[in-house]
Amino acid sequence: MITVLIVDDQPLQRLGFRMLLESNPDTEVIGEAQNGVEAVRQATELRPDVVLMDVRMPGLDGIEATRRIVADGGRSHILMLTTFDLDEYVHAALRAGASGFLLKDAHPEELLAGIRAVAAGDAVIAPALTRRLLDEFAHHLGGRSAADPRLGTLTEREREILIAIGRGWTNGEIAERLVLSESTVKTHVGRVLAKIGARDRIQAVILAYDLGLTRPQQPG
Repeated sequence: MITVLIVDDQPLQRLGFRMLLESNPDTEVIGEAQNGVEAVRQATELRPDVVLMDVRMPGLDGIEATRRIVADGGRSHILMLTTFDLDEYVHAALRAGASGFLLKDAHPEELLAGIRAVAAGDAVIAPALTRRLLDEFAHHLGGRSAADPRLGTLTEREREILIAIGRGWTNGEIAERLVLSESTVKTHVGRVLAKIGARDRIQAVILAYDLGLTRPQQPG
């Protein structure tokens, strides 16, 4: 059972999420918060597996709440929710330690899949957001060299895996394209994240772009 804390300043939005999650056999809503301050307090008290976090809220917003929850060292993973398909807060939220981003108009099965993914320690970004996010990351690169010492700890295969992660490929896609079993890919991904000190796949994506290992693909 995956425990979930819902954070949103709109009561009807919280109700909608609650109804969906309570109708699902493997998710349990253990709390609701209407602002960032409540979110931080309840995350500390309830220690949910996943926090569904609205980005824009009055007072303490979802980004700062995420930063505080992650800094507290708790077990909760943060899945950010936004109304817009390009939100100026996205980069800050990912840097703050969010494990993923989904649009509020995502299909129910997408939201549930996202919750399961971040609860398992994976990361997720809505397909509609991925390309724009990575384009934006490319524009904000700091010119760092691919000679980063963290890369020196990776084997050639692990570097391939990091590049694939940077392209947004799932484990299944990596397995298919590199002709590996999914269990082998999962092992490689775990080792890569550990070696580069990344909290999750999203942090690995950021690193891959920062180091110039991956670039946004131009539209065809």
